[in-house]
Amino acid sequence: MDRVLALRQPDLTVLAERLHKPRNLSAVIRTCDAVGIDEVHVVPGDETPRKHWHTSQGAEKWVAVRAHSDVAAAVKWLRRRGFQLLAAHVCDGGIDYREADYTQPTALVMGTEAFGVSDEALRLADQAIFVPMMGMSQSLNVSVACAVVLYEAQRQRQVAGLYHERRLEDARYHHLRFQWLHPKLARYCRERDLDYPPLDEDGNLAGPMPRPADPSSR
Repeated sequence: MDRVLALRQPDLTVLAERLHKPRNLSAVIRTCDAVGIDEVHVVPGDETPRKHWHTSQGAEKWVAVRAHSDVAAAVKWLRRRGFQLLAAHVCDGGIDYREADYTQPTALVMGTEAFGVSDEALRLADQAIFVPMMGMSQSLNVSVACAVVLYEAQRQRQVAGLYHERRLEDARYHHLRFQWLHPKLARYCRERDLDYPPLDEDGNLAGPMPRPADPSSR
């Protein structure tokens, strides 16, 4: 777990806009975990995001899903944190996905299965990218296209040395480390609004568990 946390890329993410098929979102989350993404952003459709656990192979335990009310809110959140937005969409002005620079903070915007990203998301993005198609089909499945692009991002980041040292801030690193190593204790703390206690190098508790001030909330 420490090794995986050391490879996490806090400045690489996906913004999934109104994916209708839960299996596709699950597959996207699985790919995100595979390339070291620790948080995915979603703009839900008519329903709250749901995931098929079988498809994601348990990746939902390792990748956080942050929902936004609409595309504008999601873009605003990402912009404030310095992300460029690359919209996977076939349109005039788009570039081959391999020409983009993924070594800078990047959010890959993926749209609906049938129509791609919305006009609003395309307008708010910095650049449209596409995966070249040599056959009769005009596009890949959304989760497959996401995987193709993210592995190019991983390749560029490996060459640039971005996987060579831990990039998570200390607070985020220790927060995730506790959640991953002690999920039941982490849930106990969250339900009671308690800070996570520190861990030693081996991942064991370095001090007593915090207790709520009100005994009835234990």
